[in-house]
Amino acid sequence: TYNTNAQVPDSAGTATAYLCGVKANEGTVGVSAATERSRCNTTQGNEVTSILRWAKDAGKSVGIVTTTRVNHATPSAAYAHSADRDWYSDNEMPPEALSQGCKDIAYQLVHNIRDIDVIMGGGRKYMYPKNKTDVEYEIDEKARGTRLDGLDLVNIWKSFKPRHKHSHFIWNRTELLTLDPHNVDYLLGLFEPGDMEYELNRNNVTDPSLSEMVVVAIQILRKNPKGFFLLVEGGRIDHGHHEGKAKQALHEAVEMDRAIGQAGSMTSLEDTLTVVTADHSHVFTFGGYTPRGNSIFGLAPMLSDTDKKPFTAILYGNGPGYKVVGGERENVSMVDYAHNNYQAQSAVPLRHETHGGEDVAVFSKGPMAHLLHGVHEQNYIPHVMAYAACIGANLDHCAPASSAGSLAAGPLLLPLALFPLSILF
Repeated sequence: TYNTNAQVPDSAGTATAYLCGVKANEGTVGVSAATERSRCNTTQGNEVTSILRWAKDAGKSVGIVTTTRVNHATPSAAYAHSADRDWYSDNEMPPEALSQGCKDIAYQLVHNIRDIDVIMGGGRKYMYPKNKTDVEYEIDEKARGTRLDGLDLVNIWKSFKPRHKHSHFIWNRTELLTLDPHNVDYLLGLFEPGDMEYELNRNNVTDPSLSEMVVVAIQILRKNPKGFFLLVEGGRIDHGHHEGKAKQALHEAVEMDRAIGQAGSMTSLEDTLTVVTADHSHVFTFGGYTPRGNSIFGLAPMLSDTDKKPFTAILYGNGPGYKVVGGERENVSMVDYAHNNYQAQSAVPLRHETHGGEDVAVFSKGPMAHLLHGVHEQNYIPHVMAYAACIGANLDHCAPASSAGSLAAGPLLLPLALFPLSILF
């Protein structure tokens, strides 16, 4: 998972790898390693396109579903080209980058690929002029619009859609669940000003779950007889770990699992390649010789043989859970280690826990799933998906549509009549 300039990667460089097929520098999205982080003038000419773009160019429907901001690192690599992942709106950009003509990521979401069929997640405030009151949190100043250019990107998004198509902007769960997918051609759902809430904290009146968003996304995208590509990110798993809140992170992972199950029940192994992976690891451990049936959030069955204190099965290598009381490690039996926001103990004190550098798993099922096996460089992943779907630059193995009724001699892959392509992270 390493970035070109980092042993332990970040989510921007890794997203560029598994969506665009090339490794990149830490902190950059949708650009090659020739682009240096935060240097706008190294961007032009070094842009790289993603499998979402390849799928759209092939006539497939495409979608993005995330629990983070829709302009966060992972989703942005699908459509944006930015020297800095933190350029969410022009408000977060330095004057030099603005003067050199670089555009913020929210702007690129609306302008770069104007016909993305489904976009769902958080990030409302980056779409509106600075200090515009949020539709949900009217008295919260932090929820207000951020844009210095005065643009209303939601209205611009609407204006780009053909008049004969049905375009919907929604901001709450009720609106999402009352949609008729048969009457939706384009959907923009922004459910929070920033990232969406953790699943354990979610307001189930106003905020949909990840699996609920995935169901609606597939219902809309699968109407296309040419198939679809869907990127689904359980992005707050990462945030829970950074905060040392293992319970939040793991409940996010459970919801991600539900979303994968929903996608599987709505698609077929015959015509859908599903890939499930992670962009990177975390310095998160699970040990202590716990017996079967022990709560994963519980204690190891023995005391430390050094400081004679209990310890939890879950620990971090670094992070905010480092606690010293009276010159010694905190006694966890004196705190509520089952609390949703309990910060598991860490070996090194940091305000934010770091990523891990080890390899991560990649799972796949469906056509050409056998191409994902053993150990691969992360940027191999989108090339497998493109090969399976007969999209992108390499089409030599694909038969023309006219020959779909007969097999030619040799290793020829016939494009399936219906090939919804789903990728979940």
